Amino acid sequence: MEEFKYLGTNLTNQNSIAEEIKNRLRSGNACYHSVQNISSSRFLSKYLKIKIYRTTILRVVLYECEIWSLTLREERKLRVFENMVLRRIFGPRKDEVTGERRKLHNEELNDLYSSPYIVRVIKLRRMRWAGHVACMGEERGVYRVLVGETGGNETTGET
Repeated sequence: MEEFKYLGTNLTNQNSIAEEIKNRLRSGNACYHSVQNISSSRFLSKYLKIKIYRTTILRVVLYECEIWSLTLREERKLRVFENMVLRRIFGPRKDEVTGERRKLHNEELNDLYSSPYIVRVIKLRRMRWAGHVACMGEERGVYRVLVGETGGNETTGET
C-alpha cells in the first residue's frame, strides 16, 4: 500500500509527511483566521492571546504529531508558521531610530514567547509517546515496531 489514512493522518510507504504537514498548516491557518477577531482585539492581553494560540491553533496543527519524522525543511515550515502567528499576536514594534512601525525579528519573538517552540513540542511529544510504548508489553505490536522486531524468527525466516 502506498498511502493510507490513520486517525486522520495520511501515512505513506516512504514515511513522507510533507503533504500531511502542509494540510495541518492549512488547517492551522484556517483556525487562526476563525479566531482572528479575538486575537487581534486590543481588549485581550497578549497572555490570553498566547493561551488561545496554544489551546486551539497549536492543537489543530500538532494532532498526531507523535508519528511524524521531521526533516529540516518541514521543521522550518512549522517554525515559519508559528512565527507568523506570533507576529500577528504581538503586533509590530516602533523602531527607536526611525520611529516607524516594523515587524518583530525572530530574536525579539524568542524573547517575548516563553513557551517551547513548535518543533520542540513535537520532539517532546514523540519522546513521551516512545516512553509510553516502551512501557507496553512485548506482545503489543507497536512495542515490537519500536524495538525493531519484525515478528518473525530472524535466524530461520519464519513468521
